[in-house]
Amino acid sequence: MSRELEGYYGSYGGRFVPEELVDALDEVKALYNELKDDANFLEELDYYFNQYVGRPSPLYFAKQLTKEVGGAKIYLKREDLNHTGAHKINNTVGQVLLAKRLGKKRVIAETGAGQHGVATATACALFNMDCIIYMGEEDTRRQELNVFRMKLLGAEVVSVKDGNRTLKEAVDAALKDLIENYESTYYMLGSAVGPDPYPAIVKTFQSIIGREAKEQILESEGRLPDYLVACVGGGSNAIGLFSPFYDDKEVKMIGVEPAGKGLETGMHAATLNCGQPGILHGFKSYLLQDDEGNPLPVYSISAGLDYPGVGPEHSFYKDIKRATYATITDQEALDAFFALSHIEGIIPALESAHAVAHAIKLAKDLPEDKIIIVNLSGRGDKDVNQVLEFIEENGK
Repeated sequence: MSRELEGYYGSYGGRFVPEELVDALDEVKALYNELKDDANFLEELDYYFNQYVGRPSPLYFAKQLTKEVGGAKIYLKREDLNHTGAHKINNTVGQVLLAKRLGKKRVIAETGAGQHGVATATACALFNMDCIIYMGEEDTRRQELNVFRMKLLGAEVVSVKDGNRTLKEAVDAALKDLIENYESTYYMLGSAVGPDPYPAIVKTFQSIIGREAKEQILESEGRLPDYLVACVGGGSNAIGLFSPFYDDKEVKMIGVEPAGKGLETGMHAATLNCGQPGILHGFKSYLLQDDEGNPLPVYSISAGLDYPGVGPEHSFYKDIKRATYATITDQEALDAFFALSHIEGIIPALESAHAVAHAIKLAKDLPEDKIIIVNLSGRGDKDVNQVLEFIEENGK
């Protein structure tokens, strides 16, 4: 892919960081390039994927949902069944193996919904590493159960009280820590964002999703799907599903962004639909920004999607029209959250519910011989208290 080896996807990506971070990023990139095709490293990674994470995750034909909706067949890639309940563990197990080989004993991370924080704390516990998690104060309130999980796993959770007190501010705080402590510290970035080489690293470890899904759908249906659907905040679960299908031009890819309370309200995080190219957190991508290039406040009912930027590879996919990016409102996501729970007995994460909601809309207008794969990126245990609060406050 265009300039990927130099950290670019088309004109997006790159590395826009303080001089103090260049050596740290070069160190990580050199090891990653050495290990990504190393047989011994990949064998160890596969061991933990299989024996610890619980892979391969099933590709489940949602028969009842398909019948209820009508139209295309809906398959769910069940990343919610992974250890810790989401796709995030794929990346943290891979990156902790990198950190281990670099001789680091201190790992820092940022988190919004908390699943990356839980997955990081889990991997650090497994490999006996110190773990510090930065999380916006608003997100610690929304995801109180995940905060407890992280602490239970031995992590120190730092509540960030700056700005909107959500994911952007958590990333800011983690980067500041890295600048001050890079010689002893490994920064475990949670999505396919950030300065080179992180988008490539995260994609590499998350691409197990798409590789498995391709093999599984060929076994089940004897052909590739017509559509792939995944939610997009930073975009790691989506790029993990999409990238192994990149050269399969007949497969349409749809990323689903949070429209929040409606695009017209400004209370959303639909970066690819409403943003412009800009620089945030050390990389270039589409960005929700004001006239001076400052990130705008963002909102989503889902803590894992309220980020003003997006992964550079998604920005590239948008520009070359390899993928399209739809939007789903809070209410539509909640409706899908309840629908999947009632119809299939599967409670999805609110992030994943955005993808389910769009898949439902899409399937209705397609013939029965079409196939949709939805990445069910996480389970909804972490969100049930928030949904209950919403019901009580809104009388629904």
